[in-house]
Amino acid sequence: MKKILLFFLILPSILGAQEQFSDSLKVDLSSPNATINTHLKFLQEDNYQPQKAAKTIFGLEDKKAIRKAVKIKQVLDGKGLFVDVNSIPTNTNYIDSVGVKAYARYLIFPNRLPEIYLEKKNGNWYYSTETIAKIDAIYNSVFPWYVNWIQEIVPQYGHYQFLGIEVWQFVALLFMVLISFILYLIVKKIAFSLLRSVQHYITKSNANLELNQFLKKLAHPIGLLFSIQFISKVFPSLQFSLFINRWIFLGLDIIETVFWIYVFLKLVKVVMQVYADFTEKTHSKLDDQLVPILNNLLTGIVLVFGFFKLLTIFGVDATTLLAGATIGGLAFALASQDTVRNLIGTIMIFVDKPFHIDDWIEAGEVVGTVEKVGFRSTRVRAADTSIYQIPNSKLSEIVINNKGLRLYRRYNTNLGLRYDTPPELIEAFVNGVRQIIIEHPETRSDSYNVEFTGFGDSALLIMVNVYFKSLAWSEEQTSKHRLHIAIIKLASVLGVDFAFPSTTVSIEQFPDKTNRSPKYNTDKTHVNASIQQALSEFKNDVPPQNTPES
Repeated sequence: MKKILLFFLILPSILGAQEQFSDSLKVDLSSPNATINTHLKFLQEDNYQPQKAAKTIFGLEDKKAIRKAVKIKQVLDGKGLFVDVNSIPTNTNYIDSVGVKAYARYLIFPNRLPEIYLEKKNGNWYYSTETIAKIDAIYNSVFPWYVNWIQEIVPQYGHYQFLGIEVWQFVALLFMVLISFILYLIVKKIAFSLLRSVQHYITKSNANLELNQFLKKLAHPIGLLFSIQFISKVFPSLQFSLFINRWIFLGLDIIETVFWIYVFLKLVKVVMQVYADFTEKTHSKLDDQLVPILNNLLTGIVLVFGFFKLLTIFGVDATTLLAGATIGGLAFALASQDTVRNLIGTIMIFVDKPFHIDDWIEAGEVVGTVEKVGFRSTRVRAADTSIYQIPNSKLSEIVINNKGLRLYRRYNTNLGLRYDTPPELIEAFVNGVRQIIIEHPETRSDSYNVEFTGFGDSALLIMVNVYFKSLAWSEEQTSKHRLHIAIIKLASVLGVDFAFPSTTVSIEQFPDKTNRSPKYNTDKTHVNASIQQALSEFKNDVPPQNTPES
């Protein structure tokens, strides 16, 4: 009697537990979370009920629906895609707002496997019509034809397990690594040959050893990327567990992203080296200054995009990340308006090219030689060797007098001769200066003026107007020095004196004192000989000009 009473007391709890267990295993398609949970839950080894999992497939008979549901699970496991059920929305009326148009659908892995997703039909959530139509093709790409062939030829002892992995999987893994290494060596050589061909086509030269080193370093990761792609394609065929596939593919994604970052960084180096070789052949030195700026800019872009890609691999939502980056960038831009203006000014300087490196400019109160154009400012060295740092935003707005863009450097001065200089010597001096200008290698012999232009307070004024060929300020000063020395020597041999501000008191008769005025030799033969002597000395003093190498 006691046993019967005990049975009736325990029976309700047993029935309640069974009812609770059956409720936990019922099919639920009310939300994306419920549908995916139903699909995966009924395909586990300890709860394998494919008929219930097939309920997530809409519009197919049981056998076909079961095959489709099993293939979807196998594709997810083969690609190492672990479904975090807790992150799937439980909202029955969930709307996918990503894209041009909103849909009642949910993409499980929008980046890695966008073809497999859910959609709402008749109030329930099922795998989409596109997923059902494409799953066979996706399955065949993940598990090619040779998978079943391998399973057939593997002997019985090949299925023995060691550390949870079958023997044939170990052997296949070794073959895969060996083939990937051979593929790496082949692709590396092919990539280097192709890069050399492209480089030769662009630069018309193979003599740049530094560029060849860059190309070799670039060919290595390209070969490794092909090997990684081969492993990613073949590894699902080895049919490891979801746990192993998940971590292997995560590692492969990280390695592939790091290699791509390395490839693009080396590609930036190669492009910048080619561009640097090109700028060396151009007249403008501003292009040379653009090389490090572009190098830093492109390197920064590669690193930023690579960092974003790594974050998405670790599960960070790209949309949220971009939104946060946009808001943060806007806040940063508002907080650093001066820096942004200077950056825009830098871009305008390189676009308009109002000056070049080593140009002598006048920019407001600053006068000097341009030494460097940076991201934020331009460095100008004044004649006293002091340095001016001008913000590029200001430099792009003010008026710039670029004396470095002159076709020639004009030099104009006045020479003052004593008032008692005879007209014959004035004419001889003027002609001698003209001959010096013609013989000067740094002056234009077809454009100059040397004339007796007027009467000053203390001197007879001889105007000298010449044009120097070199645009460099330092070379202009050297050319002036040679010209001045030659003129002084000419005056010396002619016996002509230069005047200086003075007051002359003339005493017509002074007892026992001789006249202190200089004695001038106006003999024509002497004058011509003196001019030829000065010209000969000038030619001997002028150093030979460097001729460009052939």
